[in-house]
Amino acid sequence: MYYMTFDKNKKNVFSAIQPSGTMTLGNYLGAIKNWIPLQEEYNCIFSLVDLHTITVRQDPKEFHKNILEAYALFLACGVDSQKSIFFIQSHVHTHAELAWVLTCYTQFGELSRMTQFKDKSSRYSENINAGLFCYPDLMAADILLYNTHLIPVGIDQKQHVELARDIAGRFNGIYGDVFTIPEPLIPKVGAKIMSLQDPAKKMSKSDSNVNAYISVLDSEEDVLKKFKRAVTDSNSEIKYSGSLTGVDNLLNIYCCVTGRNINDAENEFRDKGYKYLKESVANAVTSEFKSIQSKFNTYIKDLGYIEKCYKEAAKEAYGISKEIISKVFSKVGFILK
Repeated sequence: MYYMTFDKNKKNVFSAIQPSGTMTLGNYLGAIKNWIPLQEEYNCIFSLVDLHTITVRQDPKEFHKNILEAYALFLACGVDSQKSIFFIQSHVHTHAELAWVLTCYTQFGELSRMTQFKDKSSRYSENINAGLFCYPDLMAADILLYNTHLIPVGIDQKQHVELARDIAGRFNGIYGDVFTIPEPLIPKVGAKIMSLQDPAKKMSKSDSNVNAYISVLDSEEDVLKKFKRAVTDSNSEIKYSGSLTGVDNLLNIYCCVTGRNINDAENEFRDKGYKYLKESVANAVTSEFKSIQSKFNTYIKDLGYIEKCYKEAAKEAYGISKEIISKVFSKVGFILK
């Protein structure tokens, strides 16, 4: 059995995303676009975390479809199966196994303070399940299984990384140096893309207002329509304020897509109106998506290739993670098989 050989001179990076539906522009700019260049500099492990997704009830057929489409879309965005390990979480049983052990080394109070639990509990009050509460332990297991040095995360996920660090430190303090203590890797630009209708809220595919988010698979016409309806500000000046305004959000998106910095963008749009700004951002986004959508349409028609990729990746992920899980099991006193 072949396992990808990692360069010991490079640091390990782990990052993951839920396959719970449409990938938004926020997902792409806040996470996926940042994954691609990392493949040249680090040993990268990427995952579709389907176990996390079922903390919110899913329609099985739709969920199955979403996982396959998400895998194809990630490949289309530039995740390279020859350079990275890109697997489906439920295919590697060590994640669930380590999550249970870590749950036993996490304090109730630590989990109850997680802001994401509070947020989802209020949004899905009819299904406040134990999985939703223990979600951060599974996330910690995802990270710690691969001797992860760096985790590319948005600002809103930093709390989970801090908990993973605390759990790893606690376990190491009892049993010796078992886990690598990870560090968050937060991009300077595009770490958090906001709703087009409410710039104080993160862009989300679960938003009931379809005009609040852009899907990576949206048509050129829909992208333009949504940006034209985007909330701006009460004055007409196109200037970055740093205070979660509509203009800030549009400038941030434009800079993330084009590679320009904020000062250059402000100069470009000086003396221009909001209509020009919105159209420019829309054009930049559709240009970015054109190649991705074309590649996605090719990959999704070749399910045999997708299956080959995720099955091989699962073998590689298990080959690495089993070393950590064996060490953990041994340390806590389990009898190894």
